[in-house]
Amino acid sequence: MDDEIELLSDGSGLAVIGDRTAVDRFLASHGLVSKDLELPRLATALGAGAAAAQVGSIAGESGRWVKLTKESAEMVHRFGMTPTKTPGVHHAMVGRPGNVKSWLQISKGPGALTSPAVLAGAAGIMAQLAMQQAMTEILDHLAVIEEKIDDVLRAQKDSALSEMIGVDLLIDEAMTVRETVGAVSEVTWSKVQGTALTIARTEAYALRRLDALAEKLERTPAIADLAKVARAAEPEVREWLAVLAHCVRLQDALAVLELDRVLGSAPDELDQHRLGLRTARGKRLDVVARSIEQVMTRMDDAAERANAKVLLNPTASPTVVRSRGEVVAVVSSFREILGVDQDDESFEARRWVEAASDVKDRALVTGAKGVESARRVGGEALVRARTARAGVAGRLAEQARRLADAVERTQD
Repeated sequence: MDDEIELLSDGSGLAVIGDRTAVDRFLASHGLVSKDLELPRLATALGAGAAAAQVGSIAGESGRWVKLTKESAEMVHRFGMTPTKTPGVHHAMVGRPGNVKSWLQISKGPGALTSPAVLAGAAGIMAQLAMQQAMTEILDHLAVIEEKIDDVLRAQKDSALSEMIGVDLLIDEAMTVRETVGAVSEVTWSKVQGTALTIARTEAYALRRLDALAEKLERTPAIADLAKVARAAEPEVREWLAVLAHCVRLQDALAVLELDRVLGSAPDELDQHRLGLRTARGKRLDVVARSIEQVMTRMDDAAERANAKVLLNPTASPTVVRSRGEVVAVVSSFREILGVDQDDESFEARRWVEAASDVKDRALVTGAKGVESARRVGGEALVRARTARAGVAGRLAEQARRLADAVERTQD
């Protein structure tokens, strides 16, 4: 066998372990972008013993991590990976014999990654890499929307929001020390272990602001007023979603530090801790998704109301629909970057052209009905208008004279 590697998958990422040349060839053949798996750090964390010795035997080999996408997950599935004793982790050995271009699963032994401690440690590092990748994507997202989180936080009077700036500095400092030292010491952990409460308070505050916005959209009946609320909603939604994204990034960073701490102090608990963190993250994102859904449901209702009254409000109605489209685009981007499901059609990012087309079509239908109605009552209305015109003109002239006299008396 010219090439032989081992694969580990935890559902979020893929670890590729083996000879450096073989690993590089595998990644290149499938067009996969990877990160260092940091196998030497795993050996150091596990310390002495058989597990550490086993890790030491592969520490000299290459270990790379790949984020699983829909396409790469399908590729991994084709290898027929088998479950391990580590919850959620699957394993396969693959090779490429001779000059055969395709990689095939092989049944040669259990591989180097057989110890439960090694598998747990590798899964813990994979979870960290997945969260670090998510943090990077969130930062990229915030850079794209040009949202200055510090400015948002400083502008608020709530103490939880102002404290977030300090939490940000502490966690970034701890992550820098971790990158330099390769571990999280007791001193480093003591600086950040109390920051989770502040992050949670800030997240709750942002969620409350989104809920308040949803209620405001629901309570505004007049289309003209609704247009103003909807127009203001887009920057406000973007602002609070940016704060929420920042909270998720800091929570992920804290989880990375936490896993390092568990890996170094209680490796036997690493599996349970890793799974617990994943469950907690999923629940937090579910709460965020529900708040977003409330806002989008209210925006959809507002757009429907505006569509129904487009002829009576030719300026305000398209504004509501356009604002709805802009909010949907912001929300869709946020949901995608956090990996939140968005199967509901109401969350599809319809552009303004599509929304405007809806308004136009509704206007044409409504307008056609209005024309027919006008034809039926037009004759009678014209007669009544001519009869009343003289009287109305006289009353308007008298009102104008009275207003002019009042102005003159005020000036005197």
